[in-house]
Amino acid sequence: MKEFAYIHDEGHIPQMLQNVPFLESFSEDHLNDVLHSSAIVECDPGDVIIAEGEDASRIFILLSGEVDVVKEGDVLVTMRHAGDIFGELAALEDEVRSASVVGRTKAYCLAVDQRFLEYAMPKEENPTFYASLYEFIAKLTAKRLKATSEVLARVDRELKQLKASLAAGA
Repeated sequence: MKEFAYIHDEGHIPQMLQNVPFLESFSEDHLNDVLHSSAIVECDPGDVIIAEGEDASRIFILLSGEVDVVKEGDVLVTMRHAGDIFGELAALEDEVRSASVVGRTKAYCLAVDQRFLEYAMPKEENPTFYASLYEFIAKLTAKRLKATSEVLARVDRELKQLKASLAAGA
């Protein structure tokens, strides 16, 4: 895995970042601050971007490629869309990572250092920035919760059907 400083030219947002929903939620000034606290991470297949159990300080935005979210050796989901976010909850809550994220293909991510961002933009002095950040993360979390609920409901139906077919055959 390689990491490069992201040199941001204020007032100019590169094309690959223009349609990232996470970044669209900020004003131009706030976006400049976010990008100044960022780095570009390049990973190859198998590279560990986030290790389960490690301390968290970064939020990652997938720019290209595919990454797997892995918990205890099992792939939970593959992220493959530019703009997909990972690492946001642990970074914001100062918790350890609950899962690993591993490169599935060659991938590029924007890594936003939350601790540096808080240093550069203290919460008490920048309530609108953090309101935008937390609103975006709340919406993202709600979307993921809805998708998880749909999967659980489907699995529950399949389990009930399986139990019924086993009971009928007994």
